[in-house]
Amino acid sequence: MKYIKQVLGGELRQYTMVIALAALIIIFNITSGGRMVTSSNFQNLLSGNAYVLVLAIGMLMVIVIGQIDLSVGSVAGFSGMVMALVARDLNFPWWLAVLVSLAIGVAAGAWQGFWLSRLGIPGFITTLGGMMIFRGGVIWISKSISVPAPPQLKWFGAGYLPEWGPAFTGMNNSTLLLGIVAIAALAYIQLRRHARSASLTGAKEPIWPVAVRIGLGGAIIGYFTWLFGSGRPGTSFPVPGLILVILVIIYHTITQRTQFGRHIYAVGGNKSAAALSGVNVQRTYFLTMLNMSFLAALAGIMFVGRSTAAGPSDGTGWELDAIASVFIGGAAVSGGIGTVLNTMVGGMVMAVLNSGLMLMGVGADRTQVIKGFVLLAAVAFDVYNKAHGRRSIIGTLFPDKENKSKEGKPTGGDSQ
Repeated sequence: MKYIKQVLGGELRQYTMVIALAALIIIFNITSGGRMVTSSNFQNLLSGNAYVLVLAIGMLMVIVIGQIDLSVGSVAGFSGMVMALVARDLNFPWWLAVLVSLAIGVAAGAWQGFWLSRLGIPGFITTLGGMMIFRGGVIWISKSISVPAPPQLKWFGAGYLPEWGPAFTGMNNSTLLLGIVAIAALAYIQLRRHARSASLTGAKEPIWPVAVRIGLGGAIIGYFTWLFGSGRPGTSFPVPGLILVILVIIYHTITQRTQFGRHIYAVGGNKSAAALSGVNVQRTYFLTMLNMSFLAALAGIMFVGRSTAAGPSDGTGWELDAIASVFIGGAAVSGGIGTVLNTMVGGMVMAVLNSGLMLMGVGADRTQVIKGFVLLAAVAFDVYNKAHGRRSIIGTLFPDKENKSKEGKPTGGDSQ
């Protein structure tokens, strides 16, 4: 057990949600007769859920500041419909239609951020009104009829990385290159952390746990590189998945390494203390809500590209999946705690549940029931542990971060 802790860099329970995700994949693969872990299923799973995970990134930041956004699905649907309409009726080129859609998202976020930050209207009420406005708006401007989207958008919503180079690799070379870059990044991060830890403690720490971590992580990345890159001809790692990976890197950096990210956690942890320490609470509220609607518009564009048309019902219920991903990923109901990476794990748990239950022939009605119980169990476990002075889910995953939170310091994740 001591050696396992050294390899994992801490206690095994830090990886509870990751282990749960892996267990779900294995169970569904066995019960579905091996149909879960296939190239086509994982390609569809990632590209079909990327837009929800994009929403979850923004929703995490909203929940961390102690608010909620119920309008994201409606904003996504409205932005996607505007994009399709201006491209069809005004003959806008596809890229200009995309910019118009993103501008609509920014304007919607500024509108809702104004009510929250300047007038003090709680985010729940503000975005409930926004949900009604934009849901009615998308039905109004579409006249309840689907509108075809520019064909160029299909690559962003359902495309794959291109093929190039020699064929002897036996897989898509773009996916292979992406996997090599990921393994190299993993090795660099682990070695850098080891060097930094040694310089801070002044003690010579063994290198073998780092080597094992790199080896295990590299093997996992290598397996998924092969899985995504060796599917049927013309397929590879999905473009929506690449967009998601880029956004995760960007927003992980924003939340963990920038002043704005520290302000988000400070406001969510203790708004009054944050204000006294010089944090502009109103500005933090405004920018967080604006960012949420911007990501909602981007999610709407990705979905329209995948479905090749904008429909009047697009976005219905998306906010629920995004919120569930955040809470299953360990965010605190009261705000101040949560990370982008854990939210992605929570979102993948929901995605794997959807895919696995569908492969087993479980209907949409029972799937919703099961997902509801999973969400309740995750939040109940978090609340129960806090009430009894035990670790919350996020405290289990990152125990040192919860201790910092109790001391009144802004928290969010690994600072390395």
